[in-house]
Formats: sequence, C-alpha cells, structure tokens
Amino acid sequence: MTIHLVGDLMILAVTLRVFGKDTLTLLRHLAAAGVRIGVSEMSRRPHEGKEGR
Repeated sequence: MTIHLVGDLMILAVTLRVFGKDTLTLLRHLAAAGVRIGVSEMSRRPHEGKEGR
C-alpha cells in the first residue's frame, strides 16, 4: 500500500464516522416519506362522476 492510499482510506473512514449517522437518519426519513405518499395514494378515493376505464 502506498502512503496516498492509506491517507485516502483514513479520510474515508473519518468521513463515514462523522456523516454516517446523519446519512442513515436522512435515508430513514426519505423511506418514511415514501411510505406516507404510498398510503395516501392507496386511500385516495376516485372522483365521483369521472369516467373510468
């Protein structure tokens, strides 16, 4: 391993340590928003008098 590769791996490890928890929290919030959107689409009633196919 070269010293540059070791340095890059250390920077990656520190970055993951610092921002890892925030990234997981953001992904959980995005997943929850997707579920809420899906539930609201499923529970939405079709408009009365609109032609169906």
